[in-house]
Amino acid sequence: MMFCPLKRWTPASAGALALGLTMLLGLAGCTDDGSQDDILDVAFQSQVSNLDRTFTTKREYIILSQLIDDFLFDVDPETLKYEPLLAKSYEFINDTTLDVTLRDGVKFHDGSTLSVKDVLYTYNFVLDPDNGARANRNVSDWLESVEQIGPMTVRFHLSYPYPLALRDMAVTVPIRKAGSYTVDGELDKSALVTRENGLGPYEVVHFLPGREVMLKRFEDYYDGSPKGKPAIRQIRIHTISDWGSAQAGILAGELDWLYNVPGDIARNLDASGYAKRLVGPSMRIGFLQLDAAGLTGENAPLTDLRVRRAVNHAINRQSIVENLVGAGASLIATSCNPVQFGCETDVQRYPYDPRKARELLTEAGYPDGFPLTLWAYRDPYVAEAMAQDLRDVGIDVSLRYVPLPVLNKARSAGEIPAYFGTWGAGGTADVAATLSVMWNMNTDRNLAQDPLIAKLVASAERTQVKETRRQLYSRALKRIADQAYWAPLYVFPQNYVVNKRLGFPVPSDGLPRLYLTHWRSDGDSTSGDRASGGTVGNKGGN
Repeated sequence: MMFCPLKRWTPASAGALALGLTMLLGLAGCTDDGSQDDILDVAFQSQVSNLDRTFTTKREYIILSQLIDDFLFDVDPETLKYEPLLAKSYEFINDTTLDVTLRDGVKFHDGSTLSVKDVLYTYNFVLDPDNGARANRNVSDWLESVEQIGPMTVRFHLSYPYPLALRDMAVTVPIRKAGSYTVDGELDKSALVTRENGLGPYEVVHFLPGREVMLKRFEDYYDGSPKGKPAIRQIRIHTISDWGSAQAGILAGELDWLYNVPGDIARNLDASGYAKRLVGPSMRIGFLQLDAAGLTGENAPLTDLRVRRAVNHAINRQSIVENLVGAGASLIATSCNPVQFGCETDVQRYPYDPRKARELLTEAGYPDGFPLTLWAYRDPYVAEAMAQDLRDVGIDVSLRYVPLPVLNKARSAGEIPAYFGTWGAGGTADVAATLSVMWNMNTDRNLAQDPLIAKLVASAERTQVKETRRQLYSRALKRIADQAYWAPLYVFPQNYVVNKRLGFPVPSDGLPRLYLTHWRSDGDSTSGDRASGGTVGNKGGN
């Protein structure tokens, strides 16, 4: 067969590929017979400007951190339960005392061995508000102090019984080598911006800020890690800001993996025969948030329960999901993602019923409707569909589509009567990550300002007893639905486009774990095999 060496991908080369269909098809013929170099080429739309996720929560940095960093705990990609990673074992001595014993023989990328002092350094750095770690706000709320109690054992003293302690340790605090942020005796928060010394299954060998990150498999990665030892030798991460260039790279066989791909583009690339579309769930939900508290006016229409229920009945969620959102999306009737622990789904439902909506509006004193400004910051086609549904029952909707910072500012000023919002819960399979953010009394996200819901949610965050938490969340979510504070919409799908030879396990929480990818051998039709070490096939073939 023809051998087509893989060229180094650049946006300029992609632009040249896009000049004509003939050229694209000619190059695309190389897709299945590419290089034997065992490099996975992936593309992010947003720039990776530094290597240290300690100071950011952007998705691209989290995906990169999964490759080059390790945490005390990990989230199992199949069960979404927390399991020891750098920790060998752990034990809650009581509700506010957690002992963690570290694995032996774990090495940083510089060859030094992980010790208790590294864990103490990391958590004390995070706890100090002057250091500016993004995890400080969460961790400092529940963690009082850390101390060494054995050669490889750390004791965590919690401020109160916090049910998501393992979650925070698994996703927000990558372990750093002691002294990482000290340069010439001074604090330097930028010390790891362009150089890394992590504990993850890959190490950085080349970094062009905002353009490219080159990783190679860390051969001394420790045995027994739940992540396993990667099958693919190298990963190259490109920044590609436009989908046209990304499509050209996929068709030419010069890119192997894209994520968060718009549905129409994913379908077209799948239909080309040169790549495969994979669809999975995410933790992100969509909803219509309603000003039940009257923040925009004491007697505003949405302060009336009948009006809020009318809005819920007016929206044709099924049509929106089937015709606009597409495969992988699922309807929700509750204000959380059903895969999350504590997400009560047995709640008051509002089926699509325009006639019922009109009756409720008339009963509330609005037989001719009322003017309503609906705000949105994403997915304008979905926002317009909802606006039209509301117009169809007599509500005079004016759609205001703005960038998210503008919406946030207006919401903070109490100027938004209704908005189309989304929430990803940080990828956390626990309803606390949604309710604690949306329903506490100190956030401008809470347009209902219901003290009972806030009390129930706060109580659930201060106990380790699962059944107690479940009952408290159930009461809160049932009240949210009964009062129609939200119009819940759907769970967002996650679209991936991958090289047909790439095995990529689609995550159930929407967080890609690229260390689990592998090259499929000839005749292997599976795409979700968990790679546990060694190379399975290769990118090319002949």
